[in-house]
Amino acid sequence: MPMIITKTTTNISKEQERVLTQKFGEAIALLPGKSEEWLMLSFEDGARMAFRGKCDSDLCYIEVNLLGAASREAYDNLTARLCEVVSETLGVAPGGIYIKYEEAKTWGYDGFNF
Repeated sequence: MPMIITKTTTNISKEQERVLTQKFGEAIALLPGKSEEWLMLSFEDGARMAFRGKCDSDLCYIEVNLLGAASREAYDNLTARLCEVVSETLGVAPGGIYIKYEEAKTWGYDGFNF
């Protein structure tokens, strides 16, 4: 039940959204037991963001929410891949990308909880 929320200062075209959707769908499999089948994505472009007291560069904030947990190594692998995808697709330098992981014990879906 993963959810990836992406907020960025850049504008995301429909083609870039398609690429991000495909590549995030492939990348989520780096977390054991997770797959594109249950992946939900949210994209918010044109966000007003600042980093190190400045708002003069492209930035991206990503939240990865999932049911259960993963190992540090799996998170490291996913972080590297997400940074690579965002950098290639949106032109945001890896140094301007933050990724936050949230682990949930319970996740609701379709009227019931996992």
